[in-house]
Amino acid sequence: MSAVRPRILVIDDEPQIHRFLSPALDAAGYEAKRADSGQEGLRGIALWSPDAVVLDLGLPDMDGKDVLTRAREFYSGPVIILSARDREAEKIEALDLGANDYVEKPFGVGELLARIRASLRQGTDTGATKGPVVAGDLIIDLDHRLVTRSGQPVRLTPKEYALLGYLARHTGKLVSHADLLTAVWGAAHVADTQYLRVVIGQLRHKLEADPAQPRLILTEPAVGYRLQA
Repeated sequence: MSAVRPRILVIDDEPQIHRFLSPALDAAGYEAKRADSGQEGLRGIALWSPDAVVLDLGLPDMDGKDVLTRAREFYSGPVIILSARDREAEKIEALDLGANDYVEKPFGVGELLARIRASLRQGTDTGATKGPVVAGDLIIDLDHRLVTRSGQPVRLTPKEYALLGYLARHTGKLVSHADLLTAVWGAAHVADTQYLRVVIGQLRHKLEADPAQPRLILTEPAVGYRLQA
């Protein structure tokens, strides 16, 4: 009996992308499926349940970021953005909306396959859940993906929750920049510390009584961060 191959859904309206990417995915051991529009892609995610999604931002019927936002309402697997948009603001917005990685066009197939492998590994290495983590008036319920402060729910972006959850699973321990970036953004972004600084700042504004003098998310200069429970 043959092994089940991981399913990769490619949402892109450029025929040439599918012409060379589909055979490459097949040769690498994946089962590839194509979608040429955002609506078709959302249907494919819902009905086909792919192991990972490769998503273009410039789709004919809707912006890829809107596809990502709607997909994240029901899909938790890796999403890798594949786009010609190279502005840093576009990348940060897509990552904050829940993308796992961002690859610019034109791209090398070998690089994209490596990013897919890293995202799939990341998706299966989420760590064991545990009971609620209590830090002052903050409660992080990892089992139910719920964060409350003084009894009130706190709305977090997918990246904010992923970063806070990783720190919570290592409460009291120093977590390096590299470990956080690899866990939340993928191995390809291990040097992108600006992403980390931005999201840590957003979390402090939402969770700390005084973001300028944090007591919950502590900085270890030049090394990493620690969640102090």
